[in-house]
Amino acid sequence: MENSSREIQKVVSEIATSSKLCLTEAGHHENRQAEADLIDAINQAFALFQINYHNQYFSAFGDNKRSEDLAKKLWLGKLINFSANTICKAAEKIISENEYLPTLYVMIEACKVTEMPEGVPTAREAYIEACTKPSPKVKQRWSNPIVYLSGRDSGWDLLSNAPEYQALPVFTAIYEGYCKALLVGETFEINKTADAADSRPTPASEAVSEEQLKKLKQLFG
Repeated sequence: MENSSREIQKVVSEIATSSKLCLTEAGHHENRQAEADLIDAINQAFALFQINYHNQYFSAFGDNKRSEDLAKKLWLGKLINFSANTICKAAEKIISENEYLPTLYVMIEACKVTEMPEGVPTAREAYIEACTKPSPKVKQRWSNPIVYLSGRDSGWDLLSNAPEYQALPVFTAIYEGYCKALLVGETFEINKTADAADSRPTPASEAVSEEQLKKLKQLFG
């Protein structure tokens, strides 16, 4: 009876404390809920991988709960910019398309693809498209305008002459900037009256330009 009374008092105290929370604290609660949702999504993804890649999963983690928990913590830190829904959908995409237990890199790429509107190619698909379209590039039909714009901003000479290990990172940095802009509602189109030689880059949006600069600084350090 005494224990029960103490529990009731504890609950009453918690209710009293919560009733005094200010609006800024409500934001902290939302952040905690978002983090809890991400943790739950990571756990769901690992459970899905455990079922689908049973032997590979136990070969990687065995019965070592600490190793598994460390992996989950690493994934949480690297996937924190994606929503819980994106993480779950990416995990489902992976098990339907891959026969091997995914690395963190594969998961990140799957999350990026999952977030993209339908019809937007991956960075590598876009790079190949930009490299293989004949000139004049501006007159070709593109899967999405941002593929052309990323190629233009990267420089057609770079894409034509530089080896992939040099050109792809530059293209990817610019392309991901356009992708992020798409996600926040920006729209893009190709100016068909632009220079026929496709040699003069035109300014991208401010958001894309900032993203490009940030990525390229990271790339070339």
